[in-house]
Amino acid sequence: MVDSLVYEFRAALWPWESRRDLWTFVTLPDDASDEIAAVTDGSARGFGAVRVEAWIGAVRWRTSVFPQQTGGSYVLPVKRSVRDANRLEVGDEVSVRLEVLR
Repeated sequence: MVDSLVYEFRAALWPWESRRDLWTFVTLPDDASDEIAAVTDGSARGFGAVRVEAWIGAVRWRTSVFPQQTGGSYVLPVKRSVRDANRLEVGDEVSVRLEVLR
């Protein structure tokens, strides 16, 4: 059993097409997504959600990552308060630190 799953990566912020002004996400790297899926198989919550703690800049928050329907990679929602605190816009590349919670 893996004790802790922690990932650090860079990704671009993208809008959810249904709610462009309200929801933005970053896509986790494929290798991180594959490992999370393998380790949490059967223990994911509704919609395949996996609880995480995320950091962007100095902001840390708890949320969940969700598997994309199309590609299988997980996506991390980045709420407005995090974007505002870091002066981020859609399309910006962000550095993310992510820890899977159990």
